[in-house]
Amino acid sequence: MQWVRPKSLSGLMLFGLMLLALPLLVAIITAALQIRTLTTTGQRIVIEGVTAARASQQLFSEIASLERTARLYDVLNDSKLLESYEQEDQLFSATRAKLYINATPNTRHTLDQVSAVQRSIRTAMLTTPASTSAADQAALTNQFQTLSSLVDRVAQQSNQQIDAEVAALRHQTDHARARLFWETAGLLPVTLIEIIMLTLVVGRPLRQIDRAINEIGHGSISHPITVKGPHDLERLGAQLEWLRLRLVEVAQERNRFLRHMSHELKTPLANIREGTELLMDGAVGELDPAQREVTAILRDNGIKLQRMIENLLSFSAWQTSSVGIESSEFRLRPVVKQVLENQQLTLLSQRVRLDVQVQDVTLVADRGKIRLILENLVSNAVKYSPKGGTIHIKAATDAGSLVIDVADNGPGISKDERDHVFEAFYTGRAAKSTAVKGTGIGLSVVLEFVAAHGGTVEIVDGEYPGAHFRIRMPIGLARDGQPGEGPQPRTEAHAA
Repeated sequence: MQWVRPKSLSGLMLFGLMLLALPLLVAIITAALQIRTLTTTGQRIVIEGVTAARASQQLFSEIASLERTARLYDVLNDSKLLESYEQEDQLFSATRAKLYINATPNTRHTLDQVSAVQRSIRTAMLTTPASTSAADQAALTNQFQTLSSLVDRVAQQSNQQIDAEVAALRHQTDHARARLFWETAGLLPVTLIEIIMLTLVVGRPLRQIDRAINEIGHGSISHPITVKGPHDLERLGAQLEWLRLRLVEVAQERNRFLRHMSHELKTPLANIREGTELLMDGAVGELDPAQREVTAILRDNGIKLQRMIENLLSFSAWQTSSVGIESSEFRLRPVVKQVLENQQLTLLSQRVRLDVQVQDVTLVADRGKIRLILENLVSNAVKYSPKGGTIHIKAATDAGSLVIDVADNGPGISKDERDHVFEAFYTGRAAKSTAVKGTGIGLSVVLEFVAAHGGTVEIVDGEYPGAHFRIRMPIGLARDGQPGEGPQPRTEAHAA
């Protein structure tokens, strides 16, 4: 049987509040009933105790009146005193009857004895002529003393009854207190379980939505979004899934456009580069120095354009995960030399000096991607270096890892831009004022290629005045393209 629960978030919250309030309501009602019972019992005991005390005092007072009237009657033999005695005797009977109502069996037995002595005295008063003899006076005194003793016993028994009821009330109060304590102790875990269940039912879909929004915000759109919970949260999850699919479609369209445009540009670019190479080789005749300089400019800009197209193709390929690592064994220093030769014209035009300290490391990696990593970092350093500045390039081994540093003397990277410089198509504020423009994907390609080799890229502060990028990656890769042990590197300290 499936658990029935409200379908909407508002209904679920109301249902949860009702569940949380229900134990509290039960505790309040139980406490109110217990207090009402104890209050009623206490009021009854107080009323009965006060009534019994007053009745007992009244009996003593009426006995004294009866005895006084009887003695006066024996002395004066006045019929009016006899009538007065009868009235007082009736009052005594009424007071005794009042005590009889709530009395215990023992007290009632004593009250019956009081009634018997009372009848004996009344019979003697009504049937026997008044007498002043000592024997008759002594007998009357004994009867009234007996009556007083019995009434005193009634008072004691009433007090004992009240004490017993007070003790019972105290016991009942203790029992009610203990019962309320255990009920409260039992309701606390129930309430806690209800809070946990409500938190799980509501919190899980909210966490799923929060995780989905974070993934979309960070550009991770490969995982489907599924939200289970109230219907309105499920609808929100479905809308997020629709948004994710739309973003996937947009990304695919963008990558498709980049691939098509890059391939379309490569064909005429190859013809331009082939033509410039033929001109440089003198295939159509020897060139004078001015013509050779113009041809060199065409060739260098063709190389630069080719590198940009390769970046676009690499970026598009890695976005669609269609290209892997093609590892091979090679030396690092010739790759660095090739990169610097490709940047020679730009370096001369910017009058940028080089500080190159590269160990001749042999590593197993993807040579083309290592070259693109270095070209993008050097191109980025050239772009931000001032005229007459210095670019620092260092490479060395450290505990089985290759560490590459590329730094410049430019304005550096501000704190608020560091979270964005590795994003595709992002260009910093400083780039808008530079003479050398770029596509804005160079650093994103660097980050993806370094990560593909199992390495990391970090921005270092304090060693150089400008931007300082440090790459740390394994020297060797396994043949399947995953980070591995690789061969032992051959290192030689050298300042290029």
